[in-house]
Amino acid sequence: MFHHRASIVRSFVAVALAVTTVHAAQAGRVSVAVAANFTAPMQKIAAAFEADTGHQAELSFGATGKFYAQITHGAPFQVLLSADDTTAARLEKEGKAIARTRFTYAIGTLVLWSAQPGYVDAQGAVLRTGDFKHLAIANPKLAPYGAAAVQVMDKLGVAGAVQPRLVQGENIAQTFQFVSTGNAQLGFVALSQVMADGKIRAGSAWQVPASLHDPIRQEAVLLSPGKDSAAAAALLTYLRSGKAQAILQSYGYSF
Repeated sequence: MFHHRASIVRSFVAVALAVTTVHAAQAGRVSVAVAANFTAPMQKIAAAFEADTGHQAELSFGATGKFYAQITHGAPFQVLLSADDTTAARLEKEGKAIARTRFTYAIGTLVLWSAQPGYVDAQGAVLRTGDFKHLAIANPKLAPYGAAAVQVMDKLGVAGAVQPRLVQGENIAQTFQFVSTGNAQLGFVALSQVMADGKIRAGSAWQVPASLHDPIRQEAVLLSPGKDSAAAAALLTYLRSGKAQAILQSYGYSF
């Protein structure tokens, strides 16, 4: 009886090891260029993606415009998660991305935010009345959230008045850093940077109405180096899963 049970145990262990070996053999890595505004949710999605599929997503964060330049000069990214709905199409047209693989993975929300509680009012009137020295925005030539901020200021008629007080971050992550450290009293950032579990984490914020700027549709696309990558294809599929969408919503994105 003992030998029989030992044999069963050995067989079970052998099967478990075989399954683990197959899973490891099938797992791959995918190199992903990620728009800076999507840093926090993508870190969570990547962890869930690895747990569920075995594939690893190697993430690089930055400005969409900068990634475009790197990709056109041969950077070996396999997937791009941009902050706009034009860069992926441009790369596709130029033969740097695979046709018919791009889709909107998230719609972003712009907020005017200050690290100081009570500083930004619910209507954003602080832009006209606030005694602030610096207002931070992302570089509008590189970052879609920066371009949206410029549109908002133009529509509100405050662009001229605040121009001398503007400070620009290279991307939305650096812009957030300016505001969070107090080097700028307030700034236009992504809602995802200041929200967790559906609530503003700290400070004060005005959620900018979508009518004041073009929609921030963020597109994903499979890049040419990822054409034959099972991990890249799996990640693009995973981004549309219920689990990934739940994470998106918790950071203030829609889709």
